[in-house]
Amino acid sequence: PQDVIKLFEKTIPVGVQFGVVIVVKNSHNFEVATFRTEGSYSDGRHPDYVAFSTPEDDVKRRDFTINGLLYDPVKNEILDYVGGREDISRGIIRTIGDPFERFTEDKLRMIRAARFACRFNFPIHPDTKEAIIQLAPQIHVVSAERIREELEKILTGPNPHIGIKLLDELHLLQEILPEVSNMKGVRQPENYHPEGDVFVHTLLCLSKFVPLNEEGIERPSFTLAMGVLLHDIGKTVTFEESDRIRFNLHEKVGADMTAKICDRLKTANVEKDRIVWLVLKHLYFKDAQKMRLNKLKRLFANEGYPELAELSRIDALASSGDLSDYHFCQDMFGKLSHEEVKPKPLITGHDLIAMGLKPGPVFKDILTKIEDEQLDGNLTTKEAAIEEAKTLISRMNIIHK
Repeated sequence: PQDVIKLFEKTIPVGVQFGVVIVVKNSHNFEVATFRTEGSYSDGRHPDYVAFSTPEDDVKRRDFTINGLLYDPVKNEILDYVGGREDISRGIIRTIGDPFERFTEDKLRMIRAARFACRFNFPIHPDTKEAIIQLAPQIHVVSAERIREELEKILTGPNPHIGIKLLDELHLLQEILPEVSNMKGVRQPENYHPEGDVFVHTLLCLSKFVPLNEEGIERPSFTLAMGVLLHDIGKTVTFEESDRIRFNLHEKVGADMTAKICDRLKTANVEKDRIVWLVLKHLYFKDAQKMRLNKLKRLFANEGYPELAELSRIDALASSGDLSDYHFCQDMFGKLSHEEVKPKPLITGHDLIAMGLKPGPVFKDILTKIEDEQLDGNLTTKEAAIEEAKTLISRMNIIHK
């Protein structure tokens, strides 16, 4: 790193102890890393020491052979010291050297193996797979944030259904998402879910993201992907069987479970709120054709509606295949203008105060009822809304100032 600093006019020594220096040239930052070897990983996350070395020794500390190729721009050659080209040709995920050593150095590599396998649709080498299975219980030494980042890459990349199935086969799913692992074997009514149990249904859902371009599946958002993964999670604890299989209130129970999972994974609050909302509302489309117009408009006005619509489409395709509710909502959504879905309120709290009403929780009740009538098309003017508010106040027997 000191040689790099001497060579260039402007550098930033971001990680000199690890051999990393940023070179600033033409308003661009270039990260230059010196070839190095590392000592043992006592904490399973960071090397005890770093020593600078040769390209061959540097490559041998990396994770998988497919990531172990170097390019010499001067000679225009690819340098392969670990059999990476052959493994790419064969289509296999294999660690560089002893898999137990590689995974002991950084336990997150176990999840990364599943990510690369589903991304490229490559199988994992038996020795690599066996090491992961044995070391899976040790994944908890990795921070929740790093685990979530890898999980996000699996869910928003190609073949997320393969990724989740692989995590299960590698015994990692039961460690990082035991609630999802518990879906296995939870039976469903065959007339609604001929595809199988809750886990099979969930994997099928994850396989249904729409291909939108020649390069494959357009990446769904993390919130949508998590909503799809967790939408039926409540079924694992609400399963009842008497005259038939029931999952009463599984969407509400599932939403509570989802909130706890998001907290455990240190998910940002804005993402957590959306994921929980998707799980809570995932059955909404089922009764859409019987809903009052104001309820539909409130649904359409929510920023999460497009993701909820996609979740509904996927859920239907992975079960009965009936898309009538989905098409009904999408048709209605397309016909209504923004002003119709989210109109300017006819009255506000200031109007209620002007009527002599004291500010309080009742304000929300009155304004919500007025908005419902407005969304239904029954109220179109401020004058009519004020008269309706007076009627509501009278019915509620509210004491004025």
